[in-house]
Amino acid sequence: MITIQEAEYGRKAALRQLLELYKYDFSAYDPEDVDENGCYGYPYLDLYWTEAGRHPFFIRVEGRLAGFALVRELGANARGQTIYSMAEFFVMRLYRQRGVGQHAAVALFERFRGAWKVGQIEANVPAQLFWRRTIGKYTNENYEEIRESGWDGPIQSFSS
Repeated sequence: MITIQEAEYGRKAALRQLLELYKYDFSAYDPEDVDENGCYGYPYLDLYWTEAGRHPFFIRVEGRLAGFALVRELGANARGQTIYSMAEFFVMRLYRQRGVGQHAAVALFERFRGAWKVGQIEANVPAQLFWRRTIGKYTNENYEEIRESGWDGPIQSFSS
């Protein structure tokens, strides 16, 4: 059973650790290096409990931590819909290729109804394939792929 669980402040250390695993995986596409303590760090982590419009989640499989998702609200579009962004999304390797990521993504699209923007960096081709497949299936291919200044890569734009 795959579930999405809000990450409470008391579980911030667990989310921080998962972010380290995520950043390590991501280093294959982005050459960011660790600091003197051997950590990548994530400067926005605390904001997920102190700033409105940020939503941290754990992804669980059979009750076990399997990853996380960080959702951000970006404002509203011309139709008054809230625009959501999948700021970060990570499924641990043990749980990949088992439908966990797709299930978690769809659960979040359903939880946060509105306009969505899901971007990937240009170098991360596996993420692009995952999101195109997941969003295509979720929207019956009714999404637009856009480019925006300040972002190096494709962004899938759609409504949930």
